[in-house]
Amino acid sequence: MSGTPSQPKRQSSIRLTLIVLLGLLGLWVIHSFLPAVVWAVIIAVAVDPLVQRADRGFPRPILVAASFTRGCAVVVRAPIAIGVAQAAREAHDVAAWVIDARMHGVPPPTWLANLPFGTEAIGWWQANLAQPAAANHHFEMLSHTLLGAQARLLGFGLVHRAVVFGFTLIALFFLIRDRDALAEQFRTASATLLGPQGERIGRQALASVRGTIDGLVLVGLGFGAVMAMVYFIAGAPHPILLGAVTAIAAMIPFGAPVAFGFAALLLLGQGSPGAAIVVVAIGFAAEFVAGHFVRPALIGSATKLPFFWALVGILGGVETLGLLGLFVGPATMAVLVMLWRELVEGDPRPVA
Repeated sequence: MSGTPSQPKRQSSIRLTLIVLLGLLGLWVIHSFLPAVVWAVIIAVAVDPLVQRADRGFPRPILVAASFTRGCAVVVRAPIAIGVAQAAREAHDVAAWVIDARMHGVPPPTWLANLPFGTEAIGWWQANLAQPAAANHHFEMLSHTLLGAQARLLGFGLVHRAVVFGFTLIALFFLIRDRDALAEQFRTASATLLGPQGERIGRQALASVRGTIDGLVLVGLGFGAVMAMVYFIAGAPHPILLGAVTAIAAMIPFGAPVAFGFAALLLLGQGSPGAAIVVVAIGFAAEFVAGHFVRPALIGSATKLPFFWALVGILGGVETLGLLGLFVGPATMAVLVMLWRELVEGDPRPVA
């Protein structure tokens, strides 16, 4: 009889161990698709207010889910299609320029002499690019090594990302269609596992994801619009396309300098060093304001995070998880700060 009370405890321990092991096995089986699921959750959280309005006006969950999923696909594919079409139109001119450069060399541009260390730069250019034999050698090495390897990596990366994107759309459709049932299930599970605190954690995480998306997307679009006007005034080629690329890059920390730096290189290639310097100067000034003040302020106000922790969440999340970290990082920091406040102050501060 003495061993009878311990029997239920032993069974509970075994059941808990089995559940944990099965959960870890399930995560290991689907780990390749976890980023797609997380992206689908992030998009579903971002568009949830719009989905609620659509449900009230048109109570057909399947059609609403299909419409939002198709809209997401169009929003992602449209800039890619425009960029590919533009690249295809430019490919012929680039190929002709490369052939001419390999046959006759590339003369140094006139603006090179006006740069610091211009004499040394012109000397290197004359030795490596101005002479046909040297230019052909460099272009040959570039085409057979770097470009070949990058083409293979790019092809594999495109196929992988296409598969992940397709799975993301499928997951997004079911998340939107079954949003009410899933929300109720998660609410019940969090109440069972964490009690009243579980719902507060969920609300804080949702508010953090929405605030992060608003901050990143709005700031990125604004930055791209400003830089598109700068590109147009400076005379950069294809200012609208460059502005769209800059807007997308500005949503990623340290991505905007790559975009407007590329635009500056195009202006240098056109022989406009002054315009290139103006683009770089305005770009860095706008990036400093957006990255250090506007974006953390928007994200911090929505997530109830201080400026420092909002910035740490963004940068640390990107370093650890890549692009997903832009959203997971601030959400994680917001939940941790909320739990810390409850611990030291007894102030849950629920999110409205």
